[in-house]
Amino acid sequence: MQIVPITDLDQPGLADYSRLTDVALRRVSEPANGLYIAESAKVIGRALDAGHRPRSVLVQEQWLPDATRLLKDWPDVPIYVGTAALLEQLTGYNLHRGALAAMHRPDLQSVADIIRGARRIVILEDIVDHTNVGAIFRSVAGLGADAVLITPRCADPLYRRSVRVSMGTVLQVPWTRLPEWSEATPVLHDNGFHLAALALADDAVSLDVFARQPPERVAIVLGTEGDGLSRHALSAADTIVTIPMLHGVDSLNVASASAVALYALRV
Repeated sequence: MQIVPITDLDQPGLADYSRLTDVALRRVSEPANGLYIAESAKVIGRALDAGHRPRSVLVQEQWLPDATRLLKDWPDVPIYVGTAALLEQLTGYNLHRGALAAMHRPDLQSVADIIRGARRIVILEDIVDHTNVGAIFRSVAGLGADAVLITPRCADPLYRRSVRVSMGTVLQVPWTRLPEWSEATPVLHDNGFHLAALALADDAVSLDVFARQPPERVAIVLGTEGDGLSRHALSAADTIVTIPMLHGVDSLNVASASAVALYALRV
């Protein structure tokens, strides 16, 4: 096991963790180097169980036994060890969960491979809030949907905040990126999916009505936080579905709406 005490914040191998703010991580570490950050022993364990390859681990001294246990099958992966104060100086925030891992991003699968055999999937169109993305993945995992597809401009599910909010379920739920709607819609229809777009519309069907006899294969389409679904997504939809609301409230937060729809349409 390669256990490396941190004596110098500029020592080789620590660049993946330095000044680890959300903005810096998204702009530099994740897209440029093909990495994502897994935070906490539970999330790191889920990443490893999913077959993701670690590049290194960063831990507080008291979490070293957990890290060595997690990496028992990865003896060549360095484990950088330091005090809480030193790690906060390195990363820019309080590492209260005790451990971080720089993980190599897996290659994305094709849409056809992801949805093969699925009955319930969720499509995220241009959702930009990483907290919402993570919360939706947690609902997908907990309520039994089979996969998530995200549009080209949707926030990254492997962004640190998304992974954390999802409790690591983004590492368990199959997902990939969709092409633009003109290309994606035929693929979804050819695979037997009925596209149910959650939106407000005069001709929308109430969710409880839609859920009484749902199609065998349903794709729940969710739109961005401010503007909702695009006209392209609404044009692609087979049914527009709305969640009945009370007291003058017209809609729910997109993550909450996903949980309600997934529960109503659970198989």
